[in-house]
Amino acid sequence: MNTKHVFIIEQDDEKKRLDIFLVEKLQDSRSFLKKGIVEGWVKVNESVVKPNYKLKQKDQITVIIPPHMQPSINPENIPLDIIFEDQDIIVINKPRGMVVYPAPGNYSGTLISAILNHTKDLSVKSGLMRPGIVHRLDKDTSGVMVLAKTDNAHMSISKQLKNREVTKVYQTLVWGQIQEDNATITAPIGRHPLKRTEMLVTAKNSKEAITHFKVLERFDEFTLLEVTIETGRTHQIRVHMKYIGHSVVGDPIYSRKKTPFEIKGQALHAYKLGFHHPNTDEYMVFTAPIPDDINSILNILRNRKRGE
Repeated sequence: MNTKHVFIIEQDDEKKRLDIFLVEKLQDSRSFLKKGIVEGWVKVNESVVKPNYKLKQKDQITVIIPPHMQPSINPENIPLDIIFEDQDIIVINKPRGMVVYPAPGNYSGTLISAILNHTKDLSVKSGLMRPGIVHRLDKDTSGVMVLAKTDNAHMSISKQLKNREVTKVYQTLVWGQIQEDNATITAPIGRHPLKRTEMLVTAKNSKEAITHFKVLERFDEFTLLEVTIETGRTHQIRVHMKYIGHSVVGDPIYSRKKTPFEIKGQALHAYKLGFHHPNTDEYMVFTAPIPDDINSILNILRNRKRGE
């Protein structure tokens, strides 16, 4: 069975290269997608174009990946921390270190492999390689995620995300003492022109990004923050924290400081997720406790603060 994706180009993506746009949307390798463009299973307005084709507003991109080109997802018996589940949605607490869906270099040990071992009832609105996915967390970000079990649930939550009706609250430990008790960062984020897996604050080929934070606790060299994001750009919190000079502790990409603590990846946790249930319209809020590794760091810092 072919996997089909259709995209209509909006103003924000105008003038981007076709191959770069597809990398951002499909999270596949650029070489794989270039092959698709050349071989004709990627088309723009029903025509075959070159990988460097510059997108125009209202262009329709159709991607039909042939069966022989599609990697398969194998269910794997991986423990899941399920917060809530009914016939429409499943809410989980994703551990740090787990990739959400298969991609080049990560075809096993993913959240989707674990979910498929638990249930086969997942929406395929995001494609066969991303069943149930309406949003994602970075590999080394832990916390609350919702997956859609039906297409109706997928469309409902996707619409809420687009309309900024979903509450997304994180807790993170950053370098340095932030003096403001609370603040808002409004700085557009786009893909790095040379390092394609990285993002940065830029006015060029970027999208609006809004991050609110408030200080929960201050230490000598660190600050614990509660962060609420209005938009959901790739690496948004990590990029914005670097932008204001307070990078996330343990961030392997956006922090140049070597962490003195035992933590694999960034100290960033998706603490709270709130949205309207796709079937009942009830507003539901789910939380996940701070993981043990971040808690251990906070205990060390609190003991130092008390002089212990």
